[in-house]
Amino acid sequence: MSIDRDELAEHLKFFGELGVDGYRRDAGWAGRREALESKESGESRESKESKESGESRESTESRESTESRKSAEPSRPPLAAIRQDIGDCVRCKLCSLGRKQIVFGVGNPSAHLMFVGEAPGRDEDIQGIPFVGRAGQKLTQIIEAIGLKRDEVYIANVIKCRPPENRNPEPDEVEQCEPFLFRQVDTIKPKVIVALGTFATRSLLKTMDPISRLRGRVYDYRGAKLVPTFHPAFLLRNPNCRREVWEDMKKVRALLNGEDVA
Repeated sequence: MSIDRDELAEHLKFFGELGVDGYRRDAGWAGRREALESKESGESRESKESKESGESRESTESRESTESRKSAEPSRPPLAAIRQDIGDCVRCKLCSLGRKQIVFGVGNPSAHLMFVGEAPGRDEDIQGIPFVGRAGQKLTQIIEAIGLKRDEVYIANVIKCRPPENRNPEPDEVEQCEPFLFRQVDTIKPKVIVALGTFATRSLLKTMDPISRLRGRVYDYRGAKLVPTFHPAFLLRNPNCRREVWEDMKKVRALLNGEDVA
């Protein structure tokens, strides 16, 4: 994906406002891709040597061992099955209040990092993809600030349909929709979840505390570590909060690296 001069300048300006002088991945973080490529290269080389030497018995035993191990592992429902179960949802009143389509989620189905927002807005309702407007562009910048690409993470919302006039979702709407978010989380099994904004954080943690009190800490949530932070839309209106968001994202990066974070 190419990036023009203006886009690059905007990215650099954003990182500078965060206080990021430069980004350097540590050895553990930087080695993820290299380790995977090395492993794949080694496996390919071993497979070729095994074939050339005629070690068919070892190959058969290895295949049988792998198949046995896979059969012993519990199967995980694919995201496509969850989306199919949602169908053309009419479980709450949002189906008749002007929604154009269901906004399910997007990203890597095996992501280590997952972002959860509140609900789709106008642009998301039109395109069927979460976080595609100005707030989505800001979220992409935040993701890139910790050395990841947007397609390496998974992005979803508590609510799959746009509330009218972008109002906050109501309790009965959350009650009908959040079981599908639970299933998404349980299927993806991320290491870290970032709750974006007050509504998403309150919904996930079942609390009425404000985001200003909840952020800055790490919570346990459905087998993952949950880090609350300000919503990108809030950040657009309150650019002075960039520093707090960056501090939260440094916690996220540390958790992904396997570090202990209080």
